[in-house]
Amino acid sequence: MKIAVPSEIKTHEYRVGLVPAAVRELIAHGHEVFIQKGAGHGAGLEDCQYETLGATLLPDAAAIYAAGDLIVKVKEPQSAEIALLRPDQILFTYLHLAADRPQTEGLLKSGCIAIAYETITDSQGRLPLLAPMSEVAGRMSIQCGAYCLEKEQAGMGLLLGGVPGVAPAQVTILGGGVVGGNAARMAVGLGAQVTIIDKNPDRLRELDHWFKGRAVCLYGTQHALETAVILSDLVVGAVLIPGAAAPKLVTRDMVRAMKRGAVLVDVAIDQGGCFETSRPTTHADPTYVIDDIVHYCVANMPGAVARTSTQALNNATLPYVLALADHGLDALKQDKGFQKGLNIYRGDVTCEAVAEAFNLPWRETQECLHP
Repeated sequence: MKIAVPSEIKTHEYRVGLVPAAVRELIAHGHEVFIQKGAGHGAGLEDCQYETLGATLLPDAAAIYAAGDLIVKVKEPQSAEIALLRPDQILFTYLHLAADRPQTEGLLKSGCIAIAYETITDSQGRLPLLAPMSEVAGRMSIQCGAYCLEKEQAGMGLLLGGVPGVAPAQVTILGGGVVGGNAARMAVGLGAQVTIIDKNPDRLRELDHWFKGRAVCLYGTQHALETAVILSDLVVGAVLIPGAAAPKLVTRDMVRAMKRGAVLVDVAIDQGGCFETSRPTTHADPTYVIDDIVHYCVANMPGAVARTSTQALNNATLPYVLALADHGLDALKQDKGFQKGLNIYRGDVTCEAVAEAFNLPWRETQECLHP
């Protein structure tokens, strides 16, 4: 198979779909790999590293999309990239379609086969291709939030961990999954007073055991949520419903009731955000202020640490890329968790949550793979 990797064009996105080590594996399996010139530069990977291992460098996106049977990316395709997709071409990347109707409609019109990293599951129902970036985003949420609490960033001028004689910041994390757990780990490590809110009692027990009393783990009633948010200096939104739009847990009235200069970091913004006042931002202009509350809603947070993120992502995606390259769509037939990644198939929506988000017809994955 011909695998092609374009440069990412989303604002301040520096990650790349394949690292040189992954290219070496694919070529060893007998596949051709095409890399757009400069695609890995932002992650510290030079063209010569790819070329030495047998990849073919191509000058621009048009050449890349024309060359590849399988397009491997990181972020969702932008409108200019969607225009380059052709029928039956396989696109393998993060999509987050439930929060993006224009992208959904563009992919449907293209006739491509779009497989989303974020909806693939493993044998235990976990999200193996979302997990590494969730780990990065969870850890970054605290360092970004701590920076936003500084007065120069419109925050209240608070040091997250405090100092002897001065209380540390109150940090509330909404969601105890991979993002929330990693956010809590960083916040506890920096000395903040941490509360984690989740509706899964088993997960709350795990977190309580993990943090050994250094974080308060609360069941997510509306009262607990409102009380914690209003008292917090920093709130991290870390909720996830796989493939679907994020629920709006924090209302505008709750935001108004927060302390002046408090910070909201919405890691769920890729799926529409879990704060009613959230809107996507970029690394170029990451924050805005509503009702004296600083909002950090960057939709590709891990892109800021592209070297770490690219390697972590490739560690997770490589087995799936190899399976697709070796077996084509038969790889999905052999793996029910992999099947769940299929979101768009030749003009049809095959992810039920996406179809529900936009009131579109939904076609069963099995029907596509076994016509």
